Amino acid sequence: MKSKNLILAVASAGTFVEALDIAIVNLSIPSIQAQFAIGTETVQWLQTLYVLFFGGFLIIGGKLSDQIGRKRVFLLGSLIFMLTSLGAGLSQGFETLAVFRAFQGLGAAFIMPSAMSIVTNTFTEDQERNHAVGIFSSFAAIGSGSGLSLGGIISTYLSWHWVFLINVPVLAITLIAAYHYLPKDQPSVKSEKTDVLSGLLLVSGLLSLTYGTHELVHVRDQPWLVISSLVLAVVLLWALFYRLKSVSQPLIDLNLLKHRSLKVSNISFTALGAFFIGFLFLISLMLQKDMKLSAASAGLLLVPFSVMSALVAKFVLPIISKRLNSAQMAIFGWSFMLTGALLLLISVYNGHPLVLVLVGAACISGIGMTFCFTALSVMGVSDVRASDYGVAASAGSTSYFLGAGIGLSFMTLMSRVFPSDWAVGNLSLMILIGYSLLALAGLFYFIIKNLKTRKRDVVFES
Repeated sequence: MKSKNLILAVASAGTFVEALDIAIVNLSIPSIQAQFAIGTETVQWLQTLYVLFFGGFLIIGGKLSDQIGRKRVFLLGSLIFMLTSLGAGLSQGFETLAVFRAFQGLGAAFIMPSAMSIVTNTFTEDQERNHAVGIFSSFAAIGSGSGLSLGGIISTYLSWHWVFLINVPVLAITLIAAYHYLPKDQPSVKSEKTDVLSGLLLVSGLLSLTYGTHELVHVRDQPWLVISSLVLAVVLLWALFYRLKSVSQPLIDLNLLKHRSLKVSNISFTALGAFFIGFLFLISLMLQKDMKLSAASAGLLLVPFSVMSALVAKFVLPIISKRLNSAQMAIFGWSFMLTGALLLLISVYNGHPLVLVLVGAACISGIGMTFCFTALSVMGVSDVRASDYGVAASAGSTSYFLGAGIGLSFMTLMSRVFPSDWAVGNLSLMILIGYSLLALAGLFYFIIKNLKTRKRDVVFES
């Protein structure tokens, strides 16, 4: 058998690249806007399309990894991501760029769950698996943190095109390493068919919901378009729910949601996606438009947080994970996320002092995200069968990216309904605070319910 650490490194490289690509675009937004002469509400679709395709097809990626093989799906996803990155980097029109960006999300949707499934099936002992999942998840957090700093530097000294083109050589190396070093596939179920229709209903419904939410500000000018988009979203998502309950081999078994740990981790993942993707979008605007920094300067200021995220993942996270369970560690991480959002809100009322902004960003990107993503990833697969790891892992990631898409659209809508003198107003930061409080409430509820269950079991046994 190939070295487990080498397998973990290859799988982690895949998730690092897809996480990096979410963040790296943000500091390139002004350059993209300038070239195509578009506003913030239009350029936002680059992120929204990516996360919706990512989240919408994640469960299909997880299902395929369980059925036809984790290695095959990982290789397919990496190839799609590499080719669409090349197409996005060579795009000469915004519409073309947006299409390639959407299909980047499709490639990422195959990479993430297959990589996670590779890790959880390679490391089978509980303590060993939790440690490996922690390292794997920390690479996603490090990728997100690194993307901000790299995006600003690349877009200034090269061009925004290289934000996408840089993926090509990295993924080419990853493909070669994955082909040679990942273990051969042993699909658990070969006779089942993947419920692709449910995936299409999910993506279509969420795209319609996102568009309707995004355009609510124009409901007086285009009432039929906006209202019909929201009605269509309800119909499609209801059809999805009905199909999942009625077909013999659904895309995701709704019985999995009976696991309290999976249910609560998905709620918290939804809030995390809305919070962190919103933060990435806002910090770019705050540094460049409110504080008048160049993309390169903003990127260089954020470099230490990439290093901090790596150091926290390497040295601090293993220590904390030995002392706290996954739910407690998630609360620990969310406390930093909440603190960071509060500091950014205070900075708006005090003229954006640089130190306050950077400390707030450090709490979120350098510390909080590393703990939250890792803890919730472990929590989501803690009670499910090994045969369902791929679907359980993709369910958590689906919640994260769907929360990101809907959350970002909602934040953009609120900023248009209640405009501010600043590019990043206090309302947007209050929305981030609301996301963090929602997640903390869910996690405290989970811990309290578990304590009550344990007490009841002790009384029953005695």
